[in-house]
Order: sequence, then structure tokens, then C-alpha cells
Amino acid sequence: MANTTPESPATTDAPSPTEHPRPHSLTELFWAFTALALQGFGGVVAIAQRELVEKRRWLTQAEFVEEWAVAQVLPGPNVVNLSLMIGDRYFGVRGGMVALAGMLGFPLVILLILAALFAGVSESGVVQGALRGMGAVAAGMIAATGLKLFPSLKNNVLGAPVCYALAAMTFISVALLKLPLIWVILGLGGIGALRAYRLLGDLEKTSA
Repeated sequence: MANTTPESPATTDAPSPTEHPRPHSLTELFWAFTALALQGFGGVVAIAQRELVEKRRWLTQAEFVEEWAVAQVLPGPNVVNLSLMIGDRYFGVRGGMVALAGMLGFPLVILLILAALFAGVSESGVVQGALRGMGAVAAGMIAATGLKLFPSLKNNVLGAPVCYALAAMTFISVALLKLPLIWVILGLGGIGALRAYRLLGDLEKTSA
């Protein structure tokens, strides 16, 4: 008689379907942030979103929004804060330092060379016009990335209507009313953070 005992499933080290890729080494992490930095001509958030979410898939869209929000409110350049956070996320303090080195190493060398070259042509009308054109493109890239990230707010604990309202009030405060960014972050950001904290607390109580 054939053995009808079900065989135990074979164990495998393959990642689960819900697990997204991650950097496999510090070297990969370094070159990833070097590539990101060398593409970041003004619209860094657009490049970061494309590299980390769409191309390498180290973060989901929702995770990128959360990480970028934290990087935004911390002192210092946003993308530098983001590199430290992602490096630390996967490799601890070493990862943070390696990601930071990739973010700043080659761009620093290029910046010093360009600064020396630009000093002789900075008064040229052609050069100034070109820089204004690049500024318009950078603004467009940032706006396009913001619109691309909007759908991820639907899964936010605050709910889409509240998120959209906070985003609209932030835009009005910064772009139209010209309020200092620090007060907008402390005010609207504080309201959003406090509300999310309370909602998450309520969810933990109901699930306990």
C-alpha cells in the first residue's frame, strides 16, 4: 500500500513574497548612493524615489514616504538624513556611514572642480539663464514626484482626507503665506504626528 502520510514541505531560504529586496553588501550600498547622488541635480527627492522604490525596490512607496517625512523634519539636508537612515536600517551604524560616504564622496570632488570652473563664468548671462532653466526642471521633478507619492497616503493611519487636508495646508502655509518652515513643521507636523500617535495607540488597545 502506498504511503499516504503527507510529506513535510521542504524548507527553503527564499524570501517570502511580501519581502522586498535589500542591499546585499556595504559595497552595493555605497555605489547605490553614489549613483543616486550623481543624478541629483536639484530634484533629489525625485531621483531618490526612483532609485530606492522603483528601480532597486529597497523601500515600498509607503515606506519611502515615511522615511522621507522623518528626514524632512530632522536638521540637515534631507537626502543625507535619508541615506543615514537607510544605511542604518540594513547594516547598522556601519551602513549609515557607508551610505553617507557614497552620498557625499564623489559629488564633493565634482563640486570642488565645478566651483573652480564656474568662478570664471558666473557673470555670464548665458550661464545664469541656463541655471534658471535647470531650476525650473528641478521644480517640475519635485512636483511630479509629490503627485506620484500621493496615492500611498490612502493607507496612512490618519486616513486620506486628513492627509490631503494637511498637505494642502502645508502648501498654502509655505508657498502662499511664506510662513517659516520650522513653524509649519512644528505646527502642522506636530498635529499630524500627535493624531497618528493616538490612532495607533487606539489600534493597539483594540487588537490586544
